[in-house]
Amino acid sequence: MAEKAEVLSHPQIPDKLFFKIGEVAQLTGTKPHVLRYWESEFKMLRPAKGESGQRIYRRKDVELVFSIKQLLYEENFTIAGAKKQLQRQRATRAESNRTKAKQPTVQAQASSKTDEQPDLFSAQKSIDVGWMKKELMEVLDILKA
Repeated sequence: MAEKAEVLSHPQIPDKLFFKIGEVAQLTGTKPHVLRYWESEFKMLRPAKGESGQRIYRRKDVELVFSIKQLLYEENFTIAGAKKQLQRQRATRAESNRTKAKQPTVQAQASSKTDEQPDLFSAQKSIDVGWMKKELMEVLDILKA
């Protein structure tokens, strides 16, 4: 059942880059003070603060709030249990990403069969850079937790 929390999408999240705490509270059906409390308990939930000190949630933060809410209210996890579950899910995703990255792509296999010098700016290079950036961001999130 815990896998379900990771797979669920949240179609009710508007297509915006940033959300204020009141918007997140309304979207998720929680109170702002609960969101502030969860920030203190879940180190991975760290919305940025604007110049005025107001919390600025990203889509990723809103999705995390939905996951926390599901674990606590629907699956009846304790705060400590929800933290462990979220860490397990993060580790599973990271392992899955590493496994996918190790599998050679069709383009890489095709280029290895030819004797031509690979193009330095090929699509494969941009995929590798994107993957590397994603991995580094996940490592940074883990280190912040």
